[in-house]
Formats: sequence, C-alpha cells, structure tokens
Amino acid sequence: MREKVDFRPQFIGILRSDFTSIPTPAYVIDEARLIKNLQILNSVIVDTGCRILLAQKAFSNYDFYPLIKQYLSGTEASGVFEARLGREEMGDREVHVFSAAYREDEFCEILKYADHIVFNSIYQLKKYGPRAKSEGKSLGLRINPQCSTQTGHEIYDPCAPGSRLGVTRQEWDAGMDSETLSLLDGIHFHTLCEQNSDDLETTLCAVEANFSDILPRMKWINMGGGHHITREDYDIKTLKSCIRLFQEKYNLVVYLEPGEAVALNAGFLVSSVLDIVKNDRYNIAILDTSAACHMPDVIEMPYTPPLLLADNAGVKYNTYRLAGPTCLSGDVIGDYSFDEPLRVGDRVIFGDMAIYTTCKNNTFNGMPLPDIYKRDVNGEFTRLTNFGYDDFKSRLGSKK
Repeated sequence: MREKVDFRPQFIGILRSDFTSIPTPAYVIDEARLIKNLQILNSVIVDTGCRILLAQKAFSNYDFYPLIKQYLSGTEASGVFEARLGREEMGDREVHVFSAAYREDEFCEILKYADHIVFNSIYQLKKYGPRAKSEGKSLGLRINPQCSTQTGHEIYDPCAPGSRLGVTRQEWDAGMDSETLSLLDGIHFHTLCEQNSDDLETTLCAVEANFSDILPRMKWINMGGGHHITREDYDIKTLKSCIRLFQEKYNLVVYLEPGEAVALNAGFLVSSVLDIVKNDRYNIAILDTSAACHMPDVIEMPYTPPLLLADNAGVKYNTYRLAGPTCLSGDVIGDYSFDEPLRVGDRVIFGDMAIYTTCKNNTFNGMPLPDIYKRDVNGEFTRLTNFGYDDFKSRLGSKK
C-alpha cells in the first residue's frame, strides 16, 4: 500500500511557472538544492573526520561531479562502469567498489580504477585478494550483522533471511583463515534504506556483538548507505556520535556512502497531460512520462512521488490517477487531488526525481528518455543532454 506523502516541504520556493521554458518530459536537477545537501554532508566530514562517498547507483549525473568533489571524499561503485566513471569524472578522489561477485574478465579493469575493493564472500576474497593487494589496493569484506531495522521494503533489506549480501559471523568462522584475514584492511556493511541514525546505532550494536574481536585488526569500517542525512528530521548529532565511537574505540577510519542523501529533493520531472479518460469512479490523466520507464522505483519500491500543487487523493476537490502512456496496465504513478480540474496540456511537476531515475530509466515500449536539464543557482536552465531514436536502437542490435 502506498503511504501518504507530505508534499509541501519538497516544493518550498518552487512555482509551476519556473518550468514553462523547457519541453516535456524532462528531468531537472536543481544546483542550489544539490549544494545545500553537499554542505550538510561536508559538515559531517569536517566535524568528525569521517569520509563520505557518493553512491553512484542513486545519482550518477557526472556533469555535477566537479561540484560534488568540492564537498565529498570520492565515489562508491557497484561495478566496472561506475568505477571508471568515478575515476574519469572525479579525478583524484577515492574510488571504492563493491560487487556481490566479480567477473574474471572485468577484475583487471577494476584494478585500474579502484582504490578500495570490497568483496562479498571469503571465496572471492581468496581468489582476487592477493592480486589486488599486490597492486596496492585497500581490501574489505562485506559483513552481514543479521540485524534488520526496516519494515515495509523487504526488497531493500540486506539482512533479511536468505540474503545474498554479506558474510555472517557463522560463515566467517567456517571459512576465514589467518592468511586470508591478513589481506583485509577493513569491513563493510550496508543495512539501511532511507533511515535515520537511530537505526544505524542499533546496527552498530549488532556489528559489535558479532565482530568486536575483528574490529581492532582493521584500519577502516564502511557503514554503507541508506543514511537520510539531508532529510529535515534526520538526527545528525546521533550520527556523529556513532562515527566518533568507532573512531575512538577501535581507531578506525569511518566511511559512509550515501546516495539518496546527496541529491535528496534536488531534482524534478516535468511532464504534460496528454489525455484524460474515465473508468468507473476514476478520472485518469495520461501523461507523457511513464512510471515504468522514467521513475521505475515508483513501481519497484513502491511509493508515491510528491507533486507540485497537489495533495493525497481525496484531500482536494478533484482527484485523478496519473499514469503513463505505455501498454503496461500497472504503469501508474499515483492518485492525487487538485484544487482545479486537470486539462490536456497542463504541466505537472514531480519532486525528488534526481535519485534512482536517470540512472535506472529504460526505453520499454520504445518510450523516449526525458532530456536532462540543470537549473543553476540563478534559476537558469541548461540542457545537459538529449535522447532520441538512436539511443533506443543502439541498445538492441548492431549499429547501422
């Protein structure tokens, strides 16, 4: 069931008229909002001495990497392409890589780009670790503290029963030997998803309970992502306390690798109403943007994205179901209410569309991808890239 959303905070200072100069559909990344998030993250770095990485899986719009590198310590990658992107576009900043399993034919290339390489199993640490260590890489192993702190989003819970991610203490004891342990510089865990620092505090208790004898032998600990540090109600004081505890108690360098927090509420998706149809009690507005293609997390998570000048269904007088133009019956963005009836040609502006959108979108049904724009600190728009038929075709066969 999709939860109720408070739309108001996401659109402070935003007007529909701000977006009339660009064609739809279009992603818009707001530079001023991005800078605000980066300043908050940088303040944690300055106050604690920790290192914060951009998790590129959530936001990988590299036109903004020169800006991001002014505030953060580097990038986190989930594979060879992200590792290369981080190295090429953020230069001398750290590049960390984690993969659930590395391929032999890609690992040599990863060694060219990565500073830190984190393994998901003791087997792969044994297989690739000596080679990586000989190349001067800092090596880590992902652990599973078996401590679930989230509800409602099991697909994003790495500590769920049967998880493929991270080594449990039982697996550690069964497979670890002194020679393999000597390869390790750090341990990594990632257990959170859009959560506050109280859940990190709970997780750290589980990490200590299961791995306290290992921690003194390490140089660093990576506390993963899922920290909603730039959300208004986030408890930064507790986060800093957690960081300092592990720095002082175990003499560890602490890494965080948030993705969402970097670009939270820093992007929009501008769309237009193409048609309005009725079915039973529903008024349905068909848009020129698709949940399935352009905001897939809306269906995958699922969640209802915030919408400018709208409220939850039934709150205002006119309620509509907003949906995409594809043939997928479930290509539904959500139910919203408005003060005035929607009309064909009206623009609708979705919020929080910088994260898990441009890096996850697709061309199902031959849907064109939205162009990407930057809105600078002065409110001016610059088109960063545009997409067409060749982008659709080139993914599917030989380039003719």
